[in-house]
Amino acid sequence: MEQERFIIGITGGSGCGKTTLLRCIGEKGGLVLDCDEIYHQLLQTDENLLLSIAHRFPGVVENGALQRKKLGAIVFADEKALSDLNRLTHTAVKAEVLRRLKNAPKLVAIDAVALFEGDLAEICHVTVAVTAPKEARIQRLMARDGISREYAQNRIEAQRTDGEFSALCQYTLENTGDIGAFRTKCLAFLTELDII
Repeated sequence: MEQERFIIGITGGSGCGKTTLLRCIGEKGGLVLDCDEIYHQLLQTDENLLLSIAHRFPGVVENGALQRKKLGAIVFADEKALSDLNRLTHTAVKAEVLRRLKNAPKLVAIDAVALFEGDLAEICHVTVAVTAPKEARIQRLMARDGISREYAQNRIEAQRTDGEFSALCQYTLENTGDIGAFRTKCLAFLTELDII
């Protein structure tokens, strides 16, 4: 009988270093489903999603394209606005994840900040929170996304805390900032789970 597919759900705040864990899984032949990337692809291909966002947040769609920083400035400063945006996007993203799983290999990683809110945790065999010190996250986001310190802080504060992510997940991997050491920790963790 064919071995069942193993799905690992990975979550954690922006700038925690989830990419390192995802790279390890990808190197071992696993399929990585980045829900943020899927969301951005859907903004290009799913006209209904874009129209829904434009209707709820007038002015954030210009010439058929979402103005991400404009939308970010609204939702990261207003809890209700963020909740509304999430409601619009989670359904579309989950449907696309399920579609991609149909032809997936034996090992799949779902990377989602909203793993639980988007109802994706329920299809995972294991859930993992990746955490990191706040200052390291701020510096990483500023460098990676070319954003101000204030914007990076607002983004982090709009998300769950490390403690909240850890409480939801079965496992937590703490990234103290040394990429080499964190990569070693990730590989050891995947070996312990017996999935690589």
